[in-house]
Formats: sequence, C-alpha cells, structure tokens
Amino acid sequence: MNYKKTYVPAKGYTPICKIGQCSLKKLEFGIIELDAGEKLPFYTEDREVAFIMLEGHCNVSFDGERYENVGNRANVFENRKAESFYMPREQHLEIEAIDHIKIAVCGTPAKEKTAPQVLREDHVVLKLLGRVPFQRETSFIIDGNSNAKVLTIGEAYCTPGNWAGFPPHKHDVDAEEIYYFLFDPRQGFAVQCLYTADGSLDEAYRVKNDELVEFPYGYHTTVSTPGYQTYFLWLMAGDYQGFNRSNDPEHDWVK
Repeated sequence: MNYKKTYVPAKGYTPICKIGQCSLKKLEFGIIELDAGEKLPFYTEDREVAFIMLEGHCNVSFDGERYENVGNRANVFENRKAESFYMPREQHLEIEAIDHIKIAVCGTPAKEKTAPQVLREDHVVLKLLGRVPFQRETSFIIDGNSNAKVLTIGEAYCTPGNWAGFPPHKHDVDAEEIYYFLFDPRQGFAVQCLYTADGSLDEAYRVKNDELVEFPYGYHTTVSTPGYQTYFLWLMAGDYQGFNRSNDPEHDWVK
C-alpha cells in the first residue's frame, strides 16, 4: 500500500484521508480553501474536529455564537504559533473567509461531546527538540490543555538539512499519525521513512509540497533537504491522548 497522498488545491473542503478509504482507522484529514467572502457549512458528525489555520483569517459561526478573525499568518512560515478552533462531535458550524484561507481539518471519532473552543496564538507551546543534526522546533496546538479528548496536534519546523523525529519512533501501540508537508521555497522536498522491525514494511517517500504520509503503524523519521525550510503538521489519535512514542531500540542510543 502507498501511504503517501497528495492534496490538489481546490475550493471548498477536500477530504484526503477518510476512515474506511485509507490505511487509518482512527484519524481523518482534509483541507479547506476559500477566497474572501466565501462561506462553507460543516458538520462534524461523530468526530471531534480541530481546524488549524494554515493561511488567512476567518469568522466561525455556530449555535448563535461567533469567533471573529481567527488566524494570524499569511503562510505557515510567517508565524510558528498557529491559531485554531475546535469543534465537538455532532456540531454544525459555518466558516466565512475574510481573505484567502487554507485550513487543515483534523478529525477522529469521539464518544464524549465537549464544548467548542477558539485557540489563539498565546495558547500554543513552542519547543526546540533534539539537537543538530536532528533538530526541529515543534509546537503543541491541540492536546490535553484544550477541549479535545482524543486529538493531539502540532507543527514542526526542521532545521534545513537535518533529520526530525530521530531516533525513529512509533505510536502504533495505541495511536495513528499523519504528517502533512509544506516547503519554503515551495519546490523543496524531504524524505519520509516508514518501516517495521521485521522488514515487512520498509518505505522511503520523497514528499513534496502539499503531500502527506499516513502512519498506521511502524517506525518513522524524516530528513529535510539543505537550503529548504521543511514544515509538517503532525496529528495523532488513539486510545490515549498525548505525545506517546517508543523509539526503535536499535537506534535509541543516539538520543
């Protein structure tokens, strides 16, 4: 199975990973793009859904309430603390674009219905993880400090030419994950590795702008090309909320 997928820019909502139609059983992902003044209704069904503002600004209306001017950047490289909004299961909402918007839509089935929430820039925790040559700046946007009960979401900015997520690690004891990539300049690329200890899965994908890789299981690690800023949005869902990982024991000594 090919675990890499490509987003082809389009107006409205484009589902990319959908449960029952991809390798994942707990995680869904798509992109919303709208121009200024355009509106999009959305229903979360049985999922809790986080909307991460990649580009632009929007207003969000639901149940007689309204979040004004959500968003704080023209692109992901302009500000490393993304604004977002969270919606629980069985929630109707409408998104109105103030300017051109691009939103990552991250969902997972949830049993508990919580409350909607807007998460501004000051909510985001930014950390420098690893060390050269496996250094990255990582943000934590959706986690146990939000109203989400299952999702964990953040963004990573790799130091050009460095690895990220090293030593190779996995979450498949209790979680699945997706990495969605963007680059500056946009013709850049990275290499995403995905493998199992027994060798039954052993893949290395050249990932380009607007491409993603699903991690239903297995160890994974990323390498950024020199000269390019590599960004990826990471989202996880599983039995336990949180940034839970186990390293490949063969390479764990490197940490």
